[in-house]
Amino acid sequence: MSVPESTSPLPAVLQDQPIERVTRDGVEYVVLGTAHVSRTSMEAVEALLDHEHFDAVAVELCDSRAQGMRDPEAFKRMDLFQVIRQGKAGMVAASLVLSTFQKRLAEQSGIQPGAEMKAAMEGAAARNLPLWLIDREVGTTLKRAWHNVGFWQRFGLLGGLLASVFEREEIEPGEIEKLKQGDMLESAFSEFASESKPLYQSLIGERDAYMAARLREEAARKPSAEPRRVLVVIGAGHLKGMCELLREQRDDPATIAADLARSPPKARWPKWLAVGLVLAVFAAIAFAFHRNAALGTQVLTAWVLFTGGFAALGAVAAGAHPLSILAAFIAAPIKPFRPGIPAGGISAMAEAWVRRPRVADFDTLRDDIVHWSGWWKNRVARTLLNFFLVSLGTIVGEYSAGIHIVRSLF
Repeated sequence: MSVPESTSPLPAVLQDQPIERVTRDGVEYVVLGTAHVSRTSMEAVEALLDHEHFDAVAVELCDSRAQGMRDPEAFKRMDLFQVIRQGKAGMVAASLVLSTFQKRLAEQSGIQPGAEMKAAMEGAAARNLPLWLIDREVGTTLKRAWHNVGFWQRFGLLGGLLASVFEREEIEPGEIEKLKQGDMLESAFSEFASESKPLYQSLIGERDAYMAARLREEAARKPSAEPRRVLVVIGAGHLKGMCELLREQRDDPATIAADLARSPPKARWPKWLAVGLVLAVFAAIAFAFHRNAALGTQVLTAWVLFTGGFAALGAVAAGAHPLSILAAFIAAPIKPFRPGIPAGGISAMAEAWVRRPRVADFDTLRDDIVHWSGWWKNRVARTLLNFFLVSLGTIVGEYSAGIHIVRSLF
C-alpha cells in the first residue's frame, strides 16, 4: 500500500486494509477493497474520508441499489399491478429472495450488508462531494448471468435461490468469513460461480470492466489541469481485476460501459417452440372437426380442461382467491388469441384486486418470506407466487393437452 496524501499517522483501522492507488489521465484513484459484511470495512471508509482529501467518491452501487439504501421503505410503495403488467414480477421476486440471504447474514454478523457503501454515500454528502455510482444495474447483471449459463445450470441457480429462502441452518462462521472477501452477488451464487466460468464472468469479470470504464467516463466529464483524487469503495473481490483494467483499458469508456450495460437478447426458440406447439394443436383440433363434429368438440374440450385446469390448479396451490382461480381457468385456454399479459399475470392481478395488500403486508414482507409459510400468509408474496404457479400450470397444461389431442386422433 502506498503512502497516503496526508502526512499524519495512518489510522489503525487502515493498517491492514486492501488499498490500491491507480493514477490514470491525471486522476488518482484511491481504491479501498471492502467486505460487504464487516464493521471494520465501514470504519475504514469513514477513517479514509477523514484522513485524506478527495474530490469525489465512487461506490460499487447501481441506481436501484443506491435508491434502496437511501430509501429502504421504497418497496412498500410498489404498485403490484404495474409490476405484473410490465413483466417485472420475476425480478421483484428474485430481489426479495436475495434479500432473505442478506437478512440471514445481517442477523448472524450483527451488521447490515452494504453498510460500508452507505457510509461512503453519507460521507460524500456530508462533505459536499460528488457521488459516482459505478456499478452495473443488478437486473442487467442477473439477466446476463442467466443468459450466459447453460440450460441445466439454470435449474441449479433456481434451486440455489429457493434453498436460500427455506434454509434454516445458521451459516458457518467460516462461510461468513469467506463472504467477507468476495462480492455479494458472487456470494449468493458462490457454489455455481466457482464452477462456471460464464457465470463468474457475468457476476465479476464484466462488472470489473464496467466499473473501470465508468470511473474513466465520470472523470472525463469534468477535465481539469490539476490532479484530482477519487475515493473508490468496492468489494475486495473486485479490487485486483478492476484496478488492472483501470490501468490497461484503451477503448472509449462510454462505449465499453454501453456494451456491458446492454441486456442480452431474448432467446427466440422457446417462443417459436410454444407457437409451433399451439399451431400444431389447433391444426389437430381443426382436423378433428373435419373428421366429425363430435371428435372436434371432444378435443377442443380437452384443450380447455387441460390448460384451464392446470392453470387453476396452480392458483389453488398458491392459495389464491376463488375469483383468481376462475381468472386463471378462463385466461389459460385463450392465451393463443390474447397476446400480452400471460394467464399468470391476469390471475395475479385479480388476486391483488380482490385481496389488496395491506400496509402490514409490505411492512413484514421481508420477514415473512424467510419462512416458507410466509409466501402464503403475506398478500404481496402470495400474489407473486400465484403469478409463477399459474404460469407454470399453463405451460404444463398446454403440453399435456397437445399430447392428449394427438393420441385422440391416432
